[in-house]
Amino acid sequence: MDGLILGFDLCDAYTQLVCNQGEKSWTLPTVICRKKEEESWMVGEPAYASALAGNGVMVDKLVKLVIKDGTSTIGGIRYGGAQLLVQFLIQVVALAKKEYNTDEIKQIVFSVSRIDTRLLACLTSCGDYLGMARKDIHVISHTEGFMYYVLSQKREVWNNQVGMFDLSGEGLCYYEMKVQRGLRQTTVMAEKERLEEGFSLDILNSAAGRKMGDRILCSCGSRMLQKKLFSSIFLMGKGFEERDWAEGFMKLVCNRRRVYVETELFAKGAAYRAVDLLREKSAYPYVCICEGRLDSSVSMRVLYKDQDNQLMLANAGVSWYEAAKEVELILDGQDYLEFIITPPDQRKKKTVKMALEGFPKREEKTLRVLLQIGFLDERTMTVTVTDQGFGELFPSTGAVLRQEVML
Repeated sequence: MDGLILGFDLCDAYTQLVCNQGEKSWTLPTVICRKKEEESWMVGEPAYASALAGNGVMVDKLVKLVIKDGTSTIGGIRYGGAQLLVQFLIQVVALAKKEYNTDEIKQIVFSVSRIDTRLLACLTSCGDYLGMARKDIHVISHTEGFMYYVLSQKREVWNNQVGMFDLSGEGLCYYEMKVQRGLRQTTVMAEKERLEEGFSLDILNSAAGRKMGDRILCSCGSRMLQKKLFSSIFLMGKGFEERDWAEGFMKLVCNRRRVYVETELFAKGAAYRAVDLLREKSAYPYVCICEGRLDSSVSMRVLYKDQDNQLMLANAGVSWYEAAKEVELILDGQDYLEFIITPPDQRKKKTVKMALEGFPKREEKTLRVLLQIGFLDERTMTVTVTDQGFGELFPSTGAVLRQEVML
C-alpha cells in the first residue's frame, strides 16, 4: 500500500476512524490513560479498564479540554489539552498503521462538531508527530462531512433535498442539504440545527422512556420534513443503532422516502474529502456552502493595465481558515478601500467601505499599501492595511490599520 488516507469523526464522547474510504474502520471512546509508574499511554476501552483497575489516570472530554485551553495533571506532570489530544491521535493512528503495516500517511481529514481556532491549531500540529506535512491535514465540520458523504452516493440519493437526524449522547441535531443548479455552476448548500428537544439516550432503557423518545422524534420529524420534497433521509448516531423503540418516527420518515442508517457517516465523509484532496481535479465540481466554508465572495474593483477589473480576494465555498490573501495596491485619489460582498443570492450584494484613518496624504498614485485579509469564521473577515511607502520619495510612515468586516 502506498500510504494511508484517513478520515476522522472526532467528538468528546467517541472517535471514529475510517481508512481508505471505508475499507477499515475503528470506533472508540475519546479517552486517554497514562500508567502511574511509567509514561505509557492507552486509549479507548483499554484506557477505561486500566483506570478502573487503579493502574492509571484517565482523562476524557479531550476536545473540550483543547477548546478551553485546559490542563490535566497526571503523575505530577501537567499536560495541556492539546498535548493529550495529540497523544490520543498518535495512539489511534497507530491502529491503522499496524493494520496495514505502513508508517506512511498521505492525507488526514478531521470532521468535528464545531471548528474552533485552538482545535484547528492542535489538529494541524499533530502532523509534526505523525511524520507528515501540515498541508496534508485538513479540518471540516460535521455539516461538511455530511455533505461529502451524500455527494459521494448515487445521484438519485441527492437529486432533491436530503435530510438527516443525528441522535447521539450529545443531543439531537438535524442536517439538511439542497442542490441549486445554475447555468454556470451548481451550488450545494448544507446546514445544521441543534434541536432543543434532544434527550438523554438513558431514557431508552425503560418502556415509558422509549415512548417519550418516539413522541419527541415524531414531533421533530413532522416539523422539519413538512411540505418539502426529499430524495432521501439519513439516520446517524448511537440512538439509531437500534430503531425498534421509534416505531412512530420510522413510519413518518419512511413514508415515500428512501431512508438510510449510517453510523460512520461523518468519518466516511471526511475520508471521501481526503481522497478528493489527492486528486488533480476534484470529483465534486460544485460551490459547496456550509459551516466551515465562506457563504459569500469578497472582491474589489481595481484598475489593471488601464482596464477595470474585479480582484477576487476570497471565493464563496472555500474553507474560511484556509482563505487568506495578500496584495499590494496603489490608491488613486481615494482615502478608503471598498469591498464587494456577494452572497449566493446576488440580489443581496453589498459594498463595505473601510476608511484609511491615520494614513498619510500624498500625491495621486503614490500611496502604496499592503492589504492582508483572513477570516475568524465564516462571516468575519479580518483586514490589515499597511503603508508601504513609495520608493525613496515617500518612505513608509509605518501606519497600520486593522479592522473586522462582517460578511
